[in-house]
Amino acid sequence: MDSHTLALLIPLAPFMIAGFAIWTRHQRRMAELQVTATAEKAAQYASHSRELEERVRVLERIITDGGYNTALQIEALRDTRDVEAEEQAKETRQ
Repeated sequence: MDSHTLALLIPLAPFMIAGFAIWTRHQRRMAELQVTATAEKAAQYASHSRELEERVRVLERIITDGGYNTALQIEALRDTRDVEAEEQAKETRQ
């Protein structure tokens, strides 16, 4: 390096260091936001998983319990699902 280039870089060094510090803070903040989003998604997946496990337990109970009329309960579940689908369709139209 010649002396002119070095003379130019010395006054610019504080600005480059400040820019690097700002960039580092930005990267840390982005990582924190990503960790938060990942934790929220994991909580949602866990909740959804619990709901599915509960539905499986209900179905197992319906199938294994001889005191209930299985066909009627399955039809009742279908009817409930149809009603929920109609309600969602109405909500999306509004």
